[in-house]
Amino acid sequence: MTKTTAKPATGSRRWRVVDIVVGALLAVAGGVLFWAWSNGIYPPLSAGLLATYPPLAGLLSGGWVLPAVLGGLIIRKPGAALFVETVAATGELLMGSQYGTTVLISGIVQGLGAEAVFAAFGYRRFTLPVAALAGVGAGLAMGLNDCFAPWGWNIAYELGDKFAYIACTCISGAVIAGLLSWLATRGLAKTGALSSFASRRAATEPVV
Repeated sequence: MTKTTAKPATGSRRWRVVDIVVGALLAVAGGVLFWAWSNGIYPPLSAGLLATYPPLAGLLSGGWVLPAVLGGLIIRKPGAALFVETVAATGELLMGSQYGTTVLISGIVQGLGAEAVFAAFGYRRFTLPVAALAGVGAGLAMGLNDCFAPWGWNIAYELGDKFAYIACTCISGAVIAGLLSWLATRGLAKTGALSSFASRRAATEPVV
């Protein structure tokens, strides 16, 4: 009689070493993205929007929540979105963020926003609408944090401007974080890079 050891299913809720390693790699890349977005991409792109109507700058905020959605789509396990977003924010902080320690708080809040959406679907659906909703969840969490938390950057906005900003962060989250993460996951699946994950089938999964 031959003794065999069952291989852990990629669909299991339990985290494996490969999940942690890949999550950490995504987070490191996310931290670099955060730093680049904060210090090189966002300032020039937002200048015109800020001059026209400051809350419109929220349309460019999706770059800060993309790691949360991407982590959730690739790893597909409870805590993935929160883990990747929080570690990415920590990376930005360590690289020297102009926003100080508030980036870590923002990372946790934004990660929870995306995590709540994946949890609502039982970590079983990862279609384009779900990815977009996860981006909206992260964007909503960002907008609320920025506008209503004591440390929020937009705490001085009038109430109408706060809601306008939040609407913009939700739109940006859906497009920049949701759509782009979904496309990136499908692209990676086609290369075979996600062979150790349930997301390896992403390229052939239904869009909706």
